[in-house]
This record gives sequence, structure tokens and C-alpha cells, in this order.
Amino acid sequence: MEERVGIWWHRIVTRWAATEHRDAAVELTTMSDELGLLFRALGGAHGLRIDAAAARRHGARRGWADRLAGTRLRVAQAACDEESLRLPPTLAIYPERALNRALYRWLAALAAVAPAASAGGHWAQRNLLGSRWLIERYAGLAQDYRRLAAAEVARRPLPEALPPDEARFEAALRSAIADPAQEIAWPPLRRAPQPVPLWLGPDVLLRGAAAAPPPEAEGATAAPTLQDDRQRRQAESAQAPERGGGLLIFRPESIFSWTEYARVRHEVQDNDDEDLARAADDLDLISVGNDGRAVAKALRMNLDRAAGADDPGVAAPQAVPVPEWDYRSRRLLEGHCAVVIRAPANADAIELPTHLRADQRRLQHRLSALAPQRQTLRRQPQGDEIDLDACIRGRVEPGAAMEDCYRTVRRRRRDLACLLLADLSLSTEASLADGRRVIDVIRDSLHLFGVSLAVTGDRSAIYGFSSRRRMDVQLSELKRFDQPYDGAARGRVERIAPAHYTRMGAAVRRATALLAAEPCEQRLLLLLTDGKPNDVDHYEGRYGIEDTHHALHAARRAGLHPFCITVDSHGQDYLPRIFGPGGYAVVRRPAELPERLAGLYAQLTRSLH
Repeated sequence: MEERVGIWWHRIVTRWAATEHRDAAVELTTMSDELGLLFRALGGAHGLRIDAAAARRHGARRGWADRLAGTRLRVAQAACDEESLRLPPTLAIYPERALNRALYRWLAALAAVAPAASAGGHWAQRNLLGSRWLIERYAGLAQDYRRLAAAEVARRPLPEALPPDEARFEAALRSAIADPAQEIAWPPLRRAPQPVPLWLGPDVLLRGAAAAPPPEAEGATAAPTLQDDRQRRQAESAQAPERGGGLLIFRPESIFSWTEYARVRHEVQDNDDEDLARAADDLDLISVGNDGRAVAKALRMNLDRAAGADDPGVAAPQAVPVPEWDYRSRRLLEGHCAVVIRAPANADAIELPTHLRADQRRLQHRLSALAPQRQTLRRQPQGDEIDLDACIRGRVEPGAAMEDCYRTVRRRRRDLACLLLADLSLSTEASLADGRRVIDVIRDSLHLFGVSLAVTGDRSAIYGFSSRRRMDVQLSELKRFDQPYDGAARGRVERIAPAHYTRMGAAVRRATALLAAEPCEQRLLLLLTDGKPNDVDHYEGRYGIEDTHHALHAARRAGLHPFCITVDSHGQDYLPRIFGPGGYAVVRRPAELPERLAGLYAQLTRSLH
């Protein structure tokens, strides 16, 4: 009974203390495309993605209702750094849905024009400068701001209810919100003020880093169930603690308690998938380490953590140096990476897997239209047969040449070379709904791509890639341009396995050099991937995106036609920046990848001719 009363009390007090308007809530996912366009149209960096900001403690004073309910004051505040634009995952601050939607638009616009933290000055003053700029130049945004400012001033705490120093600061805040054009002298403050939803939050001087998938553990039998989380969270790197025996610092006989042990059956049940993200929400700082153990479930999320040391490593003797683009210094770092090309070891020649033979016949029939066609050339000075029409025309028409009375039949070949570059990083170990893994779908796609292109006569090569820091980028040589797709090539494809990370820019630059060396009129570079550029060092977020964008720009200058096919459902967040609006395709159902790959190849090669 006491427990039931406590639950009722907690629900009543928590609901009473809540200040959100859930019936007017707006989700970030419903506006992310619109906000991305607005942010970039106002001058925001194209390489930044839009993430959901994680709730953090803001340190402001709690009201007596919050203290009674035991509420921890955490709020998701908008922020923008060199990696991403972070916006609250849900806005339910104001009682009108239109106001909450207008707040999302205002925050995206403010993030595009507000001075960066490197400009110095008080964080509130930088918000005011951006607000003035928008209000002076855009009447529509100015109208939205006036409505938002009135609603925000009405909901803020009254200065007279606060201690003197907080009252002075709150009065200055109210004045600044109501009229951003005026100059504000910010009084000193001992603790953080109440958050201002109309502004970007105080600066977080950390670097974005994507949490890597769990490494392969010894004895692991299956890939973990991977859950995506779209929020950015604060994290630190830490060593996993030793789990050996401990030392008791008290005498066991001093424990004055006694229990009786009884063996009972206890049902063990896994948590629901959403509990992983819910548990992360309860942590202000996530410690990231590696204990080498297998897990049944994993949560993939974006983290803010201090930058670690970039271990330069040592390149293998046969490695080829390639450059890397550093967008921060805007320069190309020559020889910054090293790429090694190796063929999979111990790959025996095999036949095409049985489950792919029906697909093989269907795709070969579909691509047979791309095969070299017979072409008859008439009115030739020499050839295989006499052209009767040309002979008659030569006698009848004045001025017609009698010597051009032959015709010949030739096979018209397409002068095209294609290099398929497949992502073999550890993320392809992820399981799909049908029980297969992403790597299994990629393997089937490579098999069918290789056998289907045999009917087109096009020159083709197949490589896979993965990386482990900048000096160890691996290209798996599955089929060279001068090799047929035979049993040996099928054996090499069958041996591919997920490993390490995705340093996409270095792999693209090496593939560009291999493809550019082919003496063909048209060159197609196909990239098959399941995620964005990523590596264990600083190569993630905007850095990896900008480097890959630069590598593909260089490929186009070399006369190549790059195109990306991805099974990443979030590919729309970063692929437009890397490949351009029409340079990629997202396959929503990975199981359809083999057939979509062949169809896209046919479509692309027709457009090249």
C-alpha cells in the first residue's frame, strides 16, 4: 500500500511540476529537412549535419515545485560547432504548435549567422549579435521573433522572486530578449541563469566523435543487435576497470545481519531496445572504454569527447601514400595516408552460390541490352558485301561516287570501365530483419555484379576497403581490370569479412588512380557503403565528410563519374554534401541491393553514352 501511494504521489507531483505543453509538441524529425535547407541558405556550413541535442544539467536554480518533485533540471539546448548543428529532439515549450515550429526555424537561422565561439565575448552577446542581424534583414523571421520573445518573457521567472545577483541578470536577460538591438551590460552571476530557448546554449569546447561499434570479442558467435540513437551526448575516454578479486576493507564478522539462502527459479529477461537510449539519457557524462567482451545489444550514438592523440603509425613497405584534405586549415596534406592493396588469402576457386543462380539469369537477361550491338556501315570504300543501294545511287544521281559501293558489319563496343568499391568496415556486421548481415547482402551483390557484367563487355574491377588509422587503409583486390570474373574471383569475394573502419577519402583517391589509368572514354566509380566516413582517430564527423567530398571532386576533375549506393537509412544527412544532389541512391531495403545495383548500373551507363 505504501508503495502504491508513493507511485501515485510521484505521478501527481511530477505532472504538476511539469512546464511542457505536450499537446503542442513538435518533433525535430518532422522538420530536419526544412531546417537543413534554411541553415545552409543563410550561410551555414554544408558539411554540418543536424543532430538531436542531448539533455544536460544547466545548473540554474530549481523552483520549489521542482524540488518537491525531485526533478533534475536537464534541458536540451541548441548548439553549433564545427561538427554539427544540434537542436532539441522535441520542442513543447510554448502552448501553440506554430510557436514551437517557429522556434525551430529561428534556432536554425541563428546558428547559421551567430558569431562562433572563437570570436570571443560573452555567449549571450554573440546570440544578440546574430539576432540583430536576422531581424534587420528578414522581415518574416523578425515577425516570428517578436511572437517568440513575448511568449518567452511571459514564461520566465520574475526577477523579484530571485536573489539579488540573479535578479539583476534575469532583468538584463528579459531586456535583451525583448529588444536585441540594445547594448546590454551583463552583471556578474554566481550560478547559471535559467536557459533561454531562443538562444544557442553556452559553448561546449569539445570535439564531435562517433561512437565506434563494439570490437569483435573472443568467442563471439553473433553480431549484436544495433540500435541507432540520433542524439549527441557528452562523453570521456576511460579504461575499463579490472574485474578481478577485490580487497575487503572491513571484517566480515562485523556485518550484523543474517539471511537464509533458498534456491529459486528466476526469469532473466533482456531490457527493451529503447531502454538502452533511456539509460544513456540518465547519464550526464558517458565513459567510453573497451573491455573486449561480446554484447547482445549495442547503441550507436554520436558523442562529444575530448580529442585523443593521433597515432601516426607506420605504413607497410608496399603501401602507396595518398593525400588527405584538412578542411580546418584548408590544405591538402600530401602523403598523410597510406593505402595497401592485398588479395584475400587462401581463397579457393568456387562456383556461384546456388541461391544466386536464379537472380543471375534474370539480371544477365536484363543487362543483355547493354551488350555490344551489330552495326551496319553503308557506302564504304571497302567492306564485306556490295551495297546495291549505293551502286544504284552512283549511277542514277549525278555527282555520286561509284567507289563507295560496299557495306560492312561491325560490333559496336561500349568504351567504358567501371570500378566498384565496397565498404567492408565492421559496421557491415550488423544484422538485418531477415537474419542475414549487411556483409552477406554486399557479398551477394558483388557476386551478381561480377557475373552480370560479363554479358555487357564493359571493363570492370571490384575492390573492398576498410581502415585502421591513416597509415593502414586496406584495399581488398577482388577482381582487377585484366582479370575475368571466374571461380578464383568468386572465391576472393566469398572470403570478404567485416573489419575496422571507413576512411573513405583515402580509398576513393587510390581507386581514382586505378580507374584513371584505364584507356577508356568513360569511367564509372561506384561506391557501395552502409555508413558515413569514420575511423578510430580524428577522422569522423565533418572532417571525414569534407575529405571524402574533396576526394570525389578530384575524381571528377580526372574525368571519372562517381556514384554512391548506400543502405544507410540516414544517408540523406550527409550524402548530398559528399556526392551532390544526384550522385547517390539510398536503398531502403538492404535485401534489394543486388537487383538495385544492377538496375542503377544500367541506368548510369546509358546516361554516360
